[in-house]
Amino acid sequence: PDFPFAYHGGKQPDSPEETEVEIERWRGWFDRISRAIFDQGTLWRRYNRFAGGVRDIRGDNPLSDYTIVHAESIDQAIELAKVCPIIGACSIEVAM
Repeated sequence: PDFPFAYHGGKQPDSPEETEVEIERWRGWFDRISRAIFDQGTLWRRYNRFAGGVRDIRGDNPLSDYTIVHAESIDQAIELAKVCPIIGACSIEVAM
């Protein structure tokens, strides 16, 4: 089965050095789980919610990216997500 990981929150690094550190953290995680990745996702820059009208939700813990992984079970997908670099500063949802 495929499991989407939905990343919420995050911010752009403040310097080129911080950017490089973040890139390496993510690259390391993606390398670690590469066999499970079905769709690496994309970084989104605009967020709108439709519920009785359009609302800009940039300050409301927006969905910032996603990844879809193959795993034997949701428990296995959760184990892959637990070591994601976003944990701590932001959140990740694992769905099925």
